Amino acid sequence: MKLLHKDIEKDSAGQVTLMPDEAEDMWHTYNLLQVGDSLRASTIRKVQTESATGSVGSSRVRVTLTLCVETIDFDSHACQLRVKGTNLEENQHVKMGAYHTIELELNRKFTLAKKSWDSIVLDRIEQACDVTQKADVAAVVMQEGLANLVLVTPAMTLLRAKVEVTIPRKRRGSCTQHEKALERFYEAVMQAILRHINFDVVKCMLVASPGFVKDQFMTYLYKEAVRQDNKVLLENRPKFMLVHSSSGHKYSLKEILCDPTVTSRLSDTKAASEVRALEDFYKMLQHEPDRAFYGVAHVEKAADVLAVDTLLISDILFRHQDVPTRSRYVRLVDNVKDNGGNVRIFSSLHVSGEQLTQLSGVAAILRFPIADLSEHEDDSSSDDD
Repeated sequence: MKLLHKDIEKDSAGQVTLMPDEAEDMWHTYNLLQVGDSLRASTIRKVQTESATGSVGSSRVRVTLTLCVETIDFDSHACQLRVKGTNLEENQHVKMGAYHTIELELNRKFTLAKKSWDSIVLDRIEQACDVTQKADVAAVVMQEGLANLVLVTPAMTLLRAKVEVTIPRKRRGSCTQHEKALERFYEAVMQAILRHINFDVVKCMLVASPGFVKDQFMTYLYKEAVRQDNKVLLENRPKFMLVHSSSGHKYSLKEILCDPTVTSRLSDTKAASEVRALEDFYKMLQHEPDRAFYGVAHVEKAADVLAVDTLLISDILFRHQDVPTRSRYVRLVDNVKDNGGNVRIFSSLHVSGEQLTQLSGVAAILRFPIADLSEHEDDSSSDDD
């Protein structure tokens, strides 16, 4: 997704112009749209024309319409998004108030205007437009003297760094020049990884090469990490995965990603953190039920006493068409963030998101135990009686 223009006033009203450039962006757009928003986009309209003789014909013309959104339909299998609404600006083909359905297209810009842009929607735009946020897989494809460092997003591969060092051949009776050059090469690759890879986002780091280059590099990397006490590399050691490739050129990435051991590992990367957070919640619910709450009322009360450490919330709740209800969930997220808690917004298209939806869509892991709130509610209701 590309952000082409953003104009949001101090009162949170305003508009943004976006261009979706991959199928996944339609899912992001679906989560941005709400009933009552204004959507301006290019679309095809069937119009009737009457000739001078009185005969009526029809033709399809491309027009740019501004609709007041009434219904939003997303096909998750085809990643298609259709928006139906009434026309807000009259033109020669479409009258004011006439109904039309726009099917948003890839690589065609649209402008979305809202009366209020809240933090959840703005975060969603930032997430959709920031390529590095999607790149949860990185790879170093290398051979002696050549290394390509890439980020792998769901739709594209971004070359972040290319390292080239001339490696002299081993000479009879002396290998010192060869070994010194290799060491310089490995050092350059290590610095490129530290400079370009955000391990908070990247879930898996592939290291691929022909022969034993990858093994020698990993030996050097960990030896240096221990010597320099580099916590980033030491803490993220489990994310590194060694794979065979036929060369150190970028095109070898395709064969790496087709490797069955790699595909099984990468299938979990996108939703891995969400799954882990949900597992932590279930474990807490089993062993320390006073530190695991679910249901919006209970979680809100825990947030009010600054008890929420991790909030798990489904994105399906932010698509609620009742504005006060949606605002309630946004306030809960803002409250937890402001008080130093972590917020994980689960995609309802992932299995973990479906599980969370069955738990009311809102759950929280608490910093400290709170006695069951339902008991307090029962006590207060008996006092009233």
